Amino acid sequence: MRNIVLSVLGALLIVGAIYFGNIIANSKKKKRPVPEKVIKTVYTDTVQNKTIPIIIPANGNLTAKRRVELYAEVQGVFKPSGKLFKPGQKYRAGQTLIRIDAAEYYANVQSSKSNLYNSIAAIMPDLRLDFPEVYPKWQQYLTNFDLNKTTPKLPEMTTEKEKYFITGRSIVTNYYNVKNLEQRLAKYTISAPFSGILTEALVTEGSLVRNGQKLGEFIDDSVYEMEVALSKKYASLLNVGEKVALNNLENTETFSGVVSRVNGSIDATTQTITAYIEVKDEKLKEGMYLEANLNAKDEKNAIEVNRSLVLDNNQVFIVRDSVLDVIDVKPVYFSDKKAVLKNIPDGTVILSKPVPGAYAGMLVQPLQPKKINVKIIKTKNAE
Repeated sequence: MRNIVLSVLGALLIVGAIYFGNIIANSKKKKRPVPEKVIKTVYTDTVQNKTIPIIIPANGNLTAKRRVELYAEVQGVFKPSGKLFKPGQKYRAGQTLIRIDAAEYYANVQSSKSNLYNSIAAIMPDLRLDFPEVYPKWQQYLTNFDLNKTTPKLPEMTTEKEKYFITGRSIVTNYYNVKNLEQRLAKYTISAPFSGILTEALVTEGSLVRNGQKLGEFIDDSVYEMEVALSKKYASLLNVGEKVALNNLENTETFSGVVSRVNGSIDATTQTITAYIEVKDEKLKEGMYLEANLNAKDEKNAIEVNRSLVLDNNQVFIVRDSVLDVIDVKPVYFSDKKAVLKNIPDGTVILSKPVPGAYAGMLVQPLQPKKINVKIIKTKNAE
């Protein structure tokens, strides 16, 4: 009997141990929480195709459209003139820029002119006797001959005898020698070819100027050009006469320019084409850095979006029944920040801002614009 009782107690003890062990084991198991569906709020926009102007950005430095590098063709001492030869000095067209001392050379010119005059005067008696019909015009030439003025052109020789007689006395040779000296004498004075400003001065009054020496640089400060290099794919879009909007780096000032020239060849190294934009404004200075926006063309039935919205395979995200999807698009033009796209039907809802981790089939909640209720309060005076 005792053995039976002990067996029953042992069995109960084992069963109890197993029972309490299962309770303890089950108490340590935690139920895995069911993840909640997260629906992201996205910014959207409804497509409305329209005409988008394609604007090509470009930049460059201004250079004067007309410039002259001043070089000396003769030698002498730089004589002072009415204005100091200094950078920033303005001159009118025809005004003397540089005057080099030509006293010695001027004396040689006067001596040659005097010899020509004497040579013609020496043949006058022979002309009166042998060529009375041409004597009056040569006499008139001597009468008008002035050593202090430019040598006048020789009378026209109409007959062969007259030509032989005149050239045989070396008059024609002396005449062209004098004209050659006068041409060189004119190089002792350099005049402004147009109204402008001196931007560089390498000599000062009283210094010795040598033949071939650079003296300075003179520009027209009323008209400037900006050279810009554009991709070859825009070569057919650029037109001479196209208006261009320009601005400085700070965007504090704007200027209006026009495409004056387009290079006819493409740079083989960079595959770019060069265009020149002409601009006029009193505020402009040579070397100023400007940014230009060229109106290349107008693209019809297109939209402009943020460039980051275009996927690598030329697709964009759209929203259909609160679910993201992708459609193929046709990119027409890319700028630094924007992209011009086609082949998107009107009324399509697209993302207006990128969504991190977006994928096709993702649940989203388009952000609805807040409605503002405006209450109209009537006052007694209004009634």
